[in-house]
Amino acid sequence: MKGRGCWETGSIRSFCNAGCLNKFHTDDSGDEEPASQSDKSELHGPLKTLSSKLEDLSTCNDLIAKHGAALQRSLSELENLRLPAESGEKIKAVNERATLFRITSNAMINACRDFLDLAESHSRKWQRLLQHEREQRIRLEETIEQLAKQHNSLERACRGAPGLASATTSISSTAKGTVQSAKGEASDEDEETEYFDAMEDAPAFITVTADPKHHRRSGSNLSGASEGHPEDWNLEDSVFESSNQSSYNESTCKDLLPKKRRRTRIPDKPNYSLNLWSIMKNCIGKELSKIPMPVNFNEPLSMLQRLTEDLEYHELLDKAVKCESSTEQMCFVAAFSVSSYSTTVHRTAKPFNPLLGETYELDRLEELGFRSLCEQVSHHPPAAAHHVYSRRGWTLWQEITIASKFRGKYLSIMPLGAIHLEFHSSGNHYVWRKVTSTVHNIIVGKLWIDQSGEIEIVNHKSKDKCQLKFTPYSYFSRDVPRKVTGVVSDADGKAHYVMSGTWDEKMECSKILHSSHGSTSTEGKQKTVYQTLSPKVLWRKYPLPENAENMYFFSDLALTLNEPEERVAPTDSRLRPDQRLMESGRWDEANVEKQRLEEKQRAVRRRREAEAVEALEEGKDYEGYIPLWFERKVDAVTGELICVYKGGYWEAKEKQDWSVCPDIF
Repeated sequence: MKGRGCWETGSIRSFCNAGCLNKFHTDDSGDEEPASQSDKSELHGPLKTLSSKLEDLSTCNDLIAKHGAALQRSLSELENLRLPAESGEKIKAVNERATLFRITSNAMINACRDFLDLAESHSRKWQRLLQHEREQRIRLEETIEQLAKQHNSLERACRGAPGLASATTSISSTAKGTVQSAKGEASDEDEETEYFDAMEDAPAFITVTADPKHHRRSGSNLSGASEGHPEDWNLEDSVFESSNQSSYNESTCKDLLPKKRRRTRIPDKPNYSLNLWSIMKNCIGKELSKIPMPVNFNEPLSMLQRLTEDLEYHELLDKAVKCESSTEQMCFVAAFSVSSYSTTVHRTAKPFNPLLGETYELDRLEELGFRSLCEQVSHHPPAAAHHVYSRRGWTLWQEITIASKFRGKYLSIMPLGAIHLEFHSSGNHYVWRKVTSTVHNIIVGKLWIDQSGEIEIVNHKSKDKCQLKFTPYSYFSRDVPRKVTGVVSDADGKAHYVMSGTWDEKMECSKILHSSHGSTSTEGKQKTVYQTLSPKVLWRKYPLPENAENMYFFSDLALTLNEPEERVAPTDSRLRPDQRLMESGRWDEANVEKQRLEEKQRAVRRRREAEAVEALEEGKDYEGYIPLWFERKVDAVTGELICVYKGGYWEAKEKQDWSVCPDIF
């Protein structure tokens, strides 16, 4: 029995070393190689290996059954023993059987582990293969679309007859396979419209460009083709045309000309070398607002000033006031929500974290028709309240909390909180939230920023909605970088406009004439096809000032935000000494001053905590920190507890009575 047991033990170990216990070595190059090299043999190999592993499991199962039965027999014999002399041998046999059972069990466990690892690795590989095939199909569709466009242009160029243009559009639509043929007789409408694939999980708007000459010639026909309101498009067309002319040319509007001369440059950024990774490597997974950072990573603006910078394209809201249609107004609001990201494309430096109680005002009431006030209402988590009033018919307010996490290779910045916009005359109340910003190449390479996610803008009065999708950058995508797409629909879900553009350059709006169902996507969803008029540019980014690369890539507005002004509150960001020193290029002094301000703020917080403990011991209520110009209320629309402006700041400025302001600098 002993000899047989040893032989079986050796055979088990040989089996384990040769098969189950030996770590299975797969060709991991499949994780890196292009999926286009896959073929049938590449799929047959893993299947054959999986079958072999199943056989190993079966063998282990047989051995476990065999040795389990032998162990039971040994135990039975042990129970029947009477002579003590034999007990030692029997117990030894039981131990040997138990050892064999354990080795076989381990072999089976390892075989199961190998099986699972192999199935998991090749599952990922097969997913990549399927994804590659899907991308190839999409690229093929795009190629067909391009061919359709070229065919359409060639037909018009060769024939030149307006009456034949609709036929060429029908041909190109057939080539696309996503646009439905026009009903009834051929007309100029078919030739003078564009077609967009509706936004699904992966919105991709594909257009067949209309001939602008025919659009101008037969605009009345297009108006007649719009569903139900032929005169509306003429009104909207004039509003959109004025937007094209003046949205990015401020000099065309005399009422937007500044009455006060503002500065046009700041001192050039010093050339300081600092290893970002040496500081950031200890911050992985942490909340960056709690980590002291030198000013070398900052730009000479506070977060309150960056929040105010969202108003750079405020004239979009001035135009929105004049819109009679709520869906048309939604287009301008959507363009405004996108425009706030245009300043971030080159701005990789972080703004200063405001001190608790810090404020920032931007009074442009006489020059541009609005005035803005921000206050830092919380330090941990950092939160800023913002209120803007415009005498041109709108009010905007928000409370934004910035959550940031360092992930190792990139930094995620998640703004939390809703943005509210209300128009005085109509009562239309819009609410939306910001998308996530990501800073890439933290460890190595040039820093760059991307915006990704979705924005849902809701008009809580009319129930109109706009769904905007910010497409994240992909190295393998053929889409335009920084792409933004969306659809504006009414309360009944009927789509009225298609929004398209990029968050760093411009946004366009196209009026929808007809909608129909197109081809079915790979996910089994049926796409909607929108037939639209030619797009109108609602917003275009202002060009950066000369020498912007040496001035932190500040825009014309950003250059003026930290310009010294008289009569502001003593808590205003313009008076913050470390920020002022940094702007002047005195970074070493700025770092010393920054440490002093932060230690002063910590001392105030410790004193406040001691007061809270003392009040608790005495059984008294302690209110904690109370914002100076804002108060917490439950928002009637969202149901959230937010800080809203309670008044008093501009009156205090008029009287120059700042006695209630804390000493924070």
